[in-house]
Amino acid sequence: MGFDVHVLGTASARPTNHRDVSGSAVKCPDGIAVIDCGEGFQSRFSHQRKMLKVHEKGTTLKPRNVGVLLFTHGHLDHTWGALPWMQTMSLDNREQPLLIIGPTSDSVLEALLNGDKLPPDTHSSDLARQWQAWHSLGANTTGLSFQTRWVLGNMNADRWIELDSQTGKAAELKSMPQPTGWDSCKVKAWPTHHSVPSYAWSIEQVGKRGKFDRLRAAELRLNEQQRKSLSNGEDVTLENGTLLSADSFRGQPGKSLSVILSGDTAEAAPGLLKAPTPTLLVHEATFLEAQQDKADQHLHSTIAGAVRTAQQMGVQHLALTHYSSRIKELSTVGGEVETGASPLQVVALSDGDRLRVDEGGSVSHLAFHGEGWDFRNMTPNR
Repeated sequence: MGFDVHVLGTASARPTNHRDVSGSAVKCPDGIAVIDCGEGFQSRFSHQRKMLKVHEKGTTLKPRNVGVLLFTHGHLDHTWGALPWMQTMSLDNREQPLLIIGPTSDSVLEALLNGDKLPPDTHSSDLARQWQAWHSLGANTTGLSFQTRWVLGNMNADRWIELDSQTGKAAELKSMPQPTGWDSCKVKAWPTHHSVPSYAWSIEQVGKRGKFDRLRAAELRLNEQQRKSLSNGEDVTLENGTLLSADSFRGQPGKSLSVILSGDTAEAAPGLLKAPTPTLLVHEATFLEAQQDKADQHLHSTIAGAVRTAQQMGVQHLALTHYSSRIKELSTVGGEVETGASPLQVVALSDGDRLRVDEGGSVSHLAFHGEGWDFRNMTPNR
């Protein structure tokens, strides 16, 4: 199946007449991961579902299939739509559990574990502050129709806690949990560089095992138990001493795929550069190159900076989003994309656009035009 990435907001902090704030949904074989949930997200998610029903029958985006909500950081243009959306899902009698994960600082983790008040220097938009408020407003065990897990972490220390939405107590976890029932895809955090604790998020799909060689098993007259062992990856020794390697009974495995969504970050965040090269990178591009000083001041990226980051990561497919309100037209974005001799392919996204990653690793851009999507291969300078 691969991935179907729905980008439902391409504005930065200030929405415009034709751009909403951040929020994306990544559909994978195991379910849907929502990355960021700015104001009005549920309306945009609902509109995208409607467009799929009308213009691409058979393709769905069901709220009940959302297994995890991943926050890149706590700024309100990335979080302020989450509570209303969860309450709406509860009104719709959602039953499936929802995992919610986001970044914070080590000092906040310590305070929560000790049952203390948050440190005085905790940022006003820290996710711990917001979640405590949301829990008091009904996003808790008794207020919602579905179970939730609230996990905060400091990826730099690989430290994670789970916050009880009813009691406010925190418990330390051995590792970051994965969405319930997901077995072929994993989510992973990569520290980025912003004015508050921030992560990029990757969704990774492990390649399927190669096809089992039933013909060879039949030719060797293997019994059912021997076939089962080889199919499960266990080597088998025959009565004559011949060792049959389980790997030799499998064809070529499927291609592993991954998508990374950066959230807000300065150019070339060291933590992001440590990530394995993804099949697709969706990266913020808040400012024009002439505004590099503003990008440095606010720890954002320019369009050219996003391209440089992608090139340092060895990425071949880059999608740009999160534009300042000063950027009026996408042609302005394309005009600042310079890839040189690298094989990097770049597109500038609009609200409602999709990025499809197929099982072979090919990436297609589906550009939304109000009456469905135009299929476009990933080519430089849309």
